[in-house]
Amino acid sequence: MPDIPEMITLASADFRTRPLVHNHVTRSQWAVASGDLSRGTLTLLSLWASRTGVHMALMDTATKRIGVLSYESRARSVPSVSRWHAPAQRLERAMADLFGLEIAEMPDTRPWINHGRWDKTHPLGGKAAASAPAAVYEFLPVSGDSLHQVAVGPVHAGIIEPGHFRFTVQGEIVVRLEERLGYTHKGIDNLLKGATIERGAQLAGRTSGDSTVAYAWAYAQAIEAALAVEVPERAIWLRALMAELERVANHVFDVGAVCNDAAFSMMLAQCAILRERVLRAADVCFGHRMMRDKIVPGGVSHDLTDDGVRILHDLVTELRHGFAAIVALYDGNASILDRTVSTGKLTHELALRFGAGGYVGRASGRNFDTRRDLAYAPYDQLHFAVPLRHDCDVNARIWQRINEVGESLSMIDQILDRLAPGPVLVPLSPVSEAREGLGLVEGFRGDVLVWVSLDAKGRIARCHLRDPSWFQWPLLEAVIEGNIIADFPLCNKSFNCSYSGHDL
Repeated sequence: MPDIPEMITLASADFRTRPLVHNHVTRSQWAVASGDLSRGTLTLLSLWASRTGVHMALMDTATKRIGVLSYESRARSVPSVSRWHAPAQRLERAMADLFGLEIAEMPDTRPWINHGRWDKTHPLGGKAAASAPAAVYEFLPVSGDSLHQVAVGPVHAGIIEPGHFRFTVQGEIVVRLEERLGYTHKGIDNLLKGATIERGAQLAGRTSGDSTVAYAWAYAQAIEAALAVEVPERAIWLRALMAELERVANHVFDVGAVCNDAAFSMMLAQCAILRERVLRAADVCFGHRMMRDKIVPGGVSHDLTDDGVRILHDLVTELRHGFAAIVALYDGNASILDRTVSTGKLTHELALRFGAGGYVGRASGRNFDTRRDLAYAPYDQLHFAVPLRHDCDVNARIWQRINEVGESLSMIDQILDRLAPGPVLVPLSPVSEAREGLGLVEGFRGDVLVWVSLDAKGRIARCHLRDPSWFQWPLLEAVIEGNIIADFPLCNKSFNCSYSGHDL
C-alpha cells in the first residue's frame, strides 16, 4: 500500500486493547487508499465524518490488518471515495446530509437519510440551518422497450420497518431495483454527542433491536479500548454466550421467515416456537428476552446462576433435536426448493467488492468472520468452524444460517462448560484527556463496527456505529435483477437487512 502510513497490526489485536491512533493522511494519500479499495487490495470497513474531517476504517484484504485513515480539511471539502469504490456511496451521501460536507466528484449527490423533514439541515455540521421543504426524490432513469415501474412501500403489509422499493420491470422480470431508505432515522449520532458513557451504551444497544447484544459489545469494546480497561474473564465468556444466543434466535427465525414468503407458513410457525424458547431462556437467565443493557463497558450487568447454566444446556439439547426436524422438513420439500434454489444469486465477485459480511457474504464464498479473522476473546479459545458456501442463492443463504446455528450451539456448550467463577464488572477509570477507541464484533448479520471519541471529561464527543446492512442493502438491488418480481420477498428476507441499523 504505497504512500499510506503503516496500518495497525492485527496480530496483537491492538485496536481493541488500547486507545486508537489515527493515520493522518494527505489528499493524495486518501486518493491512493480509494484506488486500493477499487482494486480489492483493501476492504472498506466504514467511512464517517467528524467536525474536523473524514475518517475511513480499512482492512488489508490479504493480511487482515486494520487501520483508520483521517483526512482533515478546514474548507470542509473532501475527496470522494465512492468515485472509485461504489460501496462508499451511501456512506458519503449520509455524511453530506449530516455534516454538510462538500464531497468533490461524488457520483451521486442526492440526499440519502435526509428526506427534507428534519427541523434543520446538516445537524452535526456545526452550522445547522432551518430545513428546506422536502424535494421530490429523483430515482435513476431507466430506458428500454416495454418497461413499467412498480412502487412498493415505504409502508408494508407486514409488521416491518418502512422502506421504499422502486422496481422497473419488463413483464414480470425485474430490470432494476432502486431502494430508498432513511424513514427510520432516529438521530442516534446526534443523541450520542455529549452523552455519558452509560447513556451511550443504552443508545448503542438500541440501534437495531435484533442485534442489541452485538452493538452493546462493539460499543463496550470501543470504550474499553479508549480507556485501556481490562474486562474480567467471566464477563468475556458471558458476552460470547449472549452473542451466540442472539445469533441462534435470529438465524432460526429467519429460516422460517424466508419459507413463509414462499407460502410455506408451517416452517415459520415451527421456527418461531424455537426462537421463543431461546428468548424465554434468555429472559430467565439474564433478565431480558433480548438481553438488552446486559453488556456494558467494563463487563456485564447480570451474572449467570448455576440454574441458568442448566437451563441453557437443556435449551441446546432441545434446539439440536427440534431444529434438525425442521431442517429435514425444508430439505425434503420440492416445492419450496423450487423457489429458493437458483433464485437471487449474489456473485462471489460482488460479495468481495462490497465486503459483504455475515451469512450474505459467506453464502457467496467470502471467507470472512470477525470472530476468527479479527479474533477477540473468548473466540480465540473456542473450537468452531466458519461454514462457507459457493452456490450464492436464496437456498445457500438459508443453509448458511442452518450450518451457523450448529456451530453456535456447539460454542454455547463450550462456554457453559468453561465458565469459571469471578467478578463480572470493573469500574471505569476517569480520563483527563481526549481518547478514541474502535470496536468490531461479529453480529448475526455480520461485522458491527463502533468508533467512539471521548472528550477530556469522559463524555462522548462523537460516536459512529456501522451496521453490516450498509454493505448488504446495495447488493439486494443486484441479486433481484433478472428474477421475477414475485421472488423479491424471498431475496429480501434471505438478506434480512436492518432498516433501523442502517438509518440511525
